[in-house]
Amino acid sequence: MNAVLEQISKIGIVPVVKLDRAEDAIPLARALCAGGLPCAEVTFRTDAAAEAIRLMVSQFPDMCIGAGTVLNAGQVDAAVEAGAKFIVSPGFNPNTVRYCLEKNVPITPGTSSPSDIEQAIELGLDVVKFFPAEQSGGLARIKAMAAPYVNMKFMPTGGINAKNLNSYLDFDKVIACGGSWMVPAELINNGEWDKIEQLTREAVQTMLGFELAHVGINAQNETEAKKAAERFCFLFGWAVKPGSSSVFSGTAVEVMKEPFKGTNGHIAIRTNYIRRAVNYMSTVLGVEFDEPKRDEKGMYKAIYLKEEIAGFAVHLVQR
Repeated sequence: MNAVLEQISKIGIVPVVKLDRAEDAIPLARALCAGGLPCAEVTFRTDAAAEAIRLMVSQFPDMCIGAGTVLNAGQVDAAVEAGAKFIVSPGFNPNTVRYCLEKNVPITPGTSSPSDIEQAIELGLDVVKFFPAEQSGGLARIKAMAAPYVNMKFMPTGGINAKNLNSYLDFDKVIACGGSWMVPAELINNGEWDKIEQLTREAVQTMLGFELAHVGINAQNETEAKKAAERFCFLFGWAVKPGSSSVFSGTAVEVMKEPFKGTNGHIAIRTNYIRRAVNYMSTVLGVEFDEPKRDEKGMYKAIYLKEEIAGFAVHLVQR
């Protein structure tokens, strides 16, 4: 997968933006970054698009800014000259796709049928937009089309919102979802950047779904660990679950048989998408992490923050 599309995959959500005024670009970009989505697809549906991209790229160089609703080579040139890192089109125009490939510009053309996907494969693409997603059959149609085209991945856009976002992202052939629910035109035109920041933050939290998984307590030895775990179970009706290095009280409390990470113990936070959580926390919040634990397929299972909080090590775990 192209490096820019890999970056989009780690972010998970691409705000699809329509700007009537180029001067709105910088405060919008600031709101998106503050809310946790350093990414935007600026649609070429208005005359302000190219200048808006230019302003965003100049003031927020670390953002992943692309151009959407690109219909022809002329718009590709305008977008790339303005600094767009990727191109998105609503449909599959072979001429536009070839032009982008010749210029080595990542493009995700719109598709909604197997014929579209076969054209994309013929031109060497491995990621396509699925549009309009909900109106074209939604996740069920993506899964049906993905079955025979095992190497193709999708970026659905159209009708995606906070209610159905995670159902799409849960499918491993979906790299990210495009959506405009966090950047509605009314809020942009009214300059309500604080509300856009709030909606963006809510979208990120919906996607990541952080919640407490368990608390780990450091005991000095196995005897103390068993005693503490059994006491929790007696008080709260949980079941004792002995393990090789710890004893669990139900699923909420883990008592280590000898001191482990953290002065007092550790706290495990569960998330829907651990790699996206790491990307968000490191690039947006500036958090530093230790090396992750991986499963047999090389996927992240758990990863510790380098810092302790109130004497506790903290780690993320995949839901």
